[in-house]
Formats: sequence, C-alpha cells, structure tokens
Amino acid sequence: MECIILNRQRRFLPSISLLSAFEAVLRTGSTASAARELDLTQGTVSRLIQSLEDQLGRPLFERHRQRLIPTEAALVYGRDITRALDLIQRGSMEFVANPSGGALSLAILPAFGTRWLAPRLGAFLGAHPGVTVNLATRLRRFNFATEGFDAAIHFGVDDWRDAGHMKLFDERLTACAAPGFLAAHPVVTAEDLRGLPLLQLETRQTAWDAWFRANRADGDAAAPEVRGMLFDQFATMTQAAIAGLGVALLPDYLAAPEIADGRLQPILRQSVSGTGAYWLVWPLTRANYPPLDAFRTWLAGEIGGGEE
Repeated sequence: MECIILNRQRRFLPSISLLSAFEAVLRTGSTASAARELDLTQGTVSRLIQSLEDQLGRPLFERHRQRLIPTEAALVYGRDITRALDLIQRGSMEFVANPSGGALSLAILPAFGTRWLAPRLGAFLGAHPGVTVNLATRLRRFNFATEGFDAAIHFGVDDWRDAGHMKLFDERLTACAAPGFLAAHPVVTAEDLRGLPLLQLETRQTAWDAWFRANRADGDAAAPEVRGMLFDQFATMTQAAIAGLGVALLPDYLAAPEIADGRLQPILRQSVSGTGAYWLVWPLTRANYPPLDAFRTWLAGEIGGGEE
C-alpha cells in the first residue's frame, strides 16, 4: 500500500477567521453585510480580506469605488472554501453531539429510508448506544469527496467509482391501484392496462417493460406505450395511486403496507423482478471507520435474516 505523507505549508492553510471573512463577503456581496453577519467592524473585515490576499500572494477582489468585485479565480476558490467550512462545522457539531462515540452520516433514498430503514434503525442504535446516525436524502448519486457522507443507500448497480459496495437486495415490484379505480377499470390480463394511466418514476423508466414481460404469456412481446404522470419520488406516486389517478408500480416493501391496509390492491402477478438492486456504498477512505463498520455488519445481519 502506498503511503502519502502530507507536508502542509502554512501559506496554503489560512486561518478560519480569514477564510470566514472571505466566504462571508462572497456570499453577502459586501464587506458591510459580512461585518454584520460576523459581528465585526467593516474595517476589520477589509483587513482580513487584505491579509488573506497577502498570504496567498494573489488578489481575490478588484476594488471599484469602495466595492469589492471577486475575480473569477476567487469565485472558484470560494466554492472550495465553502465546502471546507461546511465540513469543519459538521465535524464539530457531530463531536459536540457525541464526543464519546461516533457519528455516521448516511445519505438515503427517501422512500427506502422512511419505510425500510427507519423501522429497523432503533435496533442498531440500541446495540450501538455510542453511535449517532445522521440522515439526509439524496435522489441521485453524488461525490463523496464534496458532500462529506460516510456512506449512502443507492439504487442501481455496483458501479460507484472509488467506493466499496454491499448489496442489500434486488428490487421486486408490484403493480397496484386504488380499489375504486380497479372497480371502474377491471384488470384481468396485462392487456387490460392498455390505455390506462400508468404512473412512472423518473429513475425507473424501464420498470413497466419488465412488469409486462413478467405478466404476459408471450413475455417477449413489447409493452404498450406507457402514459401517465411522472414522479421523482415513490411517496408522491403512492399517494397519487391511492387517490385513484392511475396504476403505480411499487417496490414490495412500499406496496405491502398499503395493500394490507386496503388502500391499494395488487394487480395480476405480485412481486416481479425489477431493474436494479439496493446497495450500501461508501468511500474507500472511510472503509474502516468504526461507526460505518458497525452499521455495515448490522445491515448484513438484517439482510441475512431475510427481512427484505
């Protein structure tokens, strides 16, 4: 394994006070506004900006009639500084909230987090009382290096770059609709869905094709044209189906509670293979982080216990 030792040069590590002043001026647009936010005088903010420029050896702003106009390079630099300050703040907050344990920052898919993970999470926290789990939703993949998450729940395939993967389970889908909708539009065969509104999810554009293949005797036949509302989250699509706006194609863990409560009814063959799987993914640099290791081990037990 290659070992890289960083020799940090002080010139390129400005103090927090200098960087905070710079970031505040960029964000607020003036030294006066930045001074009010930082509870400093305007003159102090101006001196901090000048000190940062002196330390870096490059101008960050152009001066025009007592106004500071950021250079293009300063705007790029500012985005990096904002991310760095956010990471420092997050790390400090996590340390204060849980100094004796550890914090796991986890990006989750909204429906998966609400309906599958949340009901089980208490067991993990009970077994690991020193660990705090912080959850944030992300609908699409992101860059671990810029977001600061320790891991994410991802749908698709195991293709994140520079990341470790653990498969949770394949997605299986059930077509369902409100009882009133099906009373008005009886479905006996897959062909009966032709012309009905088929609700779609942005990230599952081929899901209806897979469902029709599984529910037709001539499974290779093409699915009818899918017409219906398009959603970015399962939660809103589920509510639209309950309201009688069309037929929804839902993962089993979302469909089962609604079917059990009578709000939705399954159509034809239940639980057909979907178009991907759920994965826990993490940056390789965090692979041995103790809270992540504990969470990964616990998840493997949950999946191994057949609790899909």
